[in-house]
Amino acid sequence: MTVYTTLCFLAAAAMLIAFINSKIGQMQTTIAITAGALILSLIIVISGHNNWFHLKEFAATTLNEVHFDDFLLKGVLGFLLFAGALGVKLPHLEDQKWEITILAMGATIVSTIFIGGITWLFFQLIGIPFALIYCMLFGALISPTDPIAVLAIVKKLNAPKRISTQIEGESLFNDGFGLVIFITLFTVAFGTEEPTVLSVAELFLHEAVGGIIYGFILGLLFHYLISNTDDHSMELLLTLGIPTAGYVFASLIGVSGPLAMVVAGIMIGNWTRYIGFSKESEDHLDHFWELVDEFLNGVLFLLIGLSMLTFSFHKEDWIIMVFAIPAVLLARYLSVRLCYVGFNRYREYNPYSVRILTWGGLRGGLAIAMAMAVPAGYMIVPEKNIDVREIILVMTYAVVVFSILVQGSTITKMIEKSKVAERDMEIKPQSYKEAEKQVQAPQK
Repeated sequence: MTVYTTLCFLAAAAMLIAFINSKIGQMQTTIAITAGALILSLIIVISGHNNWFHLKEFAATTLNEVHFDDFLLKGVLGFLLFAGALGVKLPHLEDQKWEITILAMGATIVSTIFIGGITWLFFQLIGIPFALIYCMLFGALISPTDPIAVLAIVKKLNAPKRISTQIEGESLFNDGFGLVIFITLFTVAFGTEEPTVLSVAELFLHEAVGGIIYGFILGLLFHYLISNTDDHSMELLLTLGIPTAGYVFASLIGVSGPLAMVVAGIMIGNWTRYIGFSKESEDHLDHFWELVDEFLNGVLFLLIGLSMLTFSFHKEDWIIMVFAIPAVLLARYLSVRLCYVGFNRYREYNPYSVRILTWGGLRGGLAIAMAMAVPAGYMIVPEKNIDVREIILVMTYAVVVFSILVQGSTITKMIEKSKVAERDMEIKPQSYKEAEKQVQAPQK
């Protein structure tokens, strides 16, 4: 089959699972699609082991032709990030700018170091010679929260404003910083040239800062194009030019396409929406991109569930997978908690903030795509054909699946509790003010 044919069947399967879930289930759509794909994968694997029917090799070959990492990183990622950024409210982002910056940068560094160190100690304990640089590489790709998973699951639960802004903003902006860490460690692990402080700084400026500047220019260009037409259909069609040609051109000039899509999406969603679009287009903008987002998310989360068919599993892998999940969760909690030690000095926050940011810091397809970029052949256990890529892939996959299925489906109650706490916080300041007035009132 051609890649196009495969993607058509995958899209149909994702829509079928979503339809069935809407009729008999109550799960969030992307969670239901991932769960359905995992069940299908397990059926194929179990049937092969029991000689009922053999589809694993055919399914794995078909999925490999899609090239999951290219499909996401060089394709649909631009659409998904742009669609998510359209809904970000700039005043909320402005209110939380320092918190988002510190979480996106500081929490990522702390988490990377902690995961790298504890993973290295674990491998020493079980007797697998997994070098520290590979452990740090895993820490770098799994530490940034995935904007696609966060926006697809957490955003729709209507968490309190500050919590929602922090978790959305962090996931949207930590890509650029996390990418620099990942590429630097990747170069150390597999490259021929040693990175220097100057080369790392240049990479950051080119990728991250360059992506932000390019995104601003791109948003400005399309703002003026949209503002100069009154054609309803043309206005919506022009927005498609940003995640298509705009995203591809970012890779050609070597800047961060993801950051460019976020910046351009925020500009279109907060500026062009109100002064550039006609009234009809303004009403349909969110509906149009919500449909695009739902469709592509369905295919992506189906691929995440089916990706299991392309991996090789050994007995050692199951032990590593069980370790990876609590290790990453602990790293996430400690990194967020450390940031809030500073935050709490200047503001009062919802008491559920750390817990929601920890449990809602989801990982998704981006982490898997980066793990798939690790080259094969660097053997760790030659007699069992276990290499670096396999170990990093299975750890990443375990964390991503747990993140989507367990964390994504159980965070609702925590968010509901945070809403109650938020209402209590809104009442208390009023009573404090009233008490203060009574104290300051002159005694008769």
